[in-house]
Amino acid sequence: MSATKVRAGSRVSDPAGAELDRVDRAILRQLQRDASISNVALADKVNLSAPACLRRVERLKQAGLIRGTVALLDPKKLNAGMLMIIGVVLDRSTPESFAAFEKAAQKVSGCMECHITTGEFDCFMLVRTRDSESFNRLHAEQLLYLPGVRQVRTFMVLKEILSTTGFPI
Repeated sequence: MSATKVRAGSRVSDPAGAELDRVDRAILRQLQRDASISNVALADKVNLSAPACLRRVERLKQAGLIRGTVALLDPKKLNAGMLMIIGVVLDRSTPESFAAFEKAAQKVSGCMECHITTGEFDCFMLVRTRDSESFNRLHAEQLLYLPGVRQVRTFMVLKEILSTTGFPI
């Protein structure tokens, strides 16, 4: 999406330049809540015929507004209930050092997100592990060996207050 703020009731343009209307936004909101909804049920919720709804969903996919459809899993039930936020400082700020780090960070076990940032840290990673023992092993075997890393600071999440994949539309 463009850098335009998205507010309820506002008009938003997709990357191809077509404006998203009220129905497009309703479709996107419904699919964020439950992407497994049938086309017929989705069409009913947004007051469209099933063929018209399917065409709109396909157009939203083609425009890149819908990147994929996934199942959201429960990390605790999959032995990945411990969430760590890791701040990383690189020893050099060169394109090569960032590229090497980015490539290696994508292979870290349990890494859910990795973001290059401004400020005190060059990068923040969200990593899920089973427990502190498994995190200590991950730290010793993988994090300490990431290329170009000068400092790693780890913050253990005590309580998740909000975790969502929903984008405000």
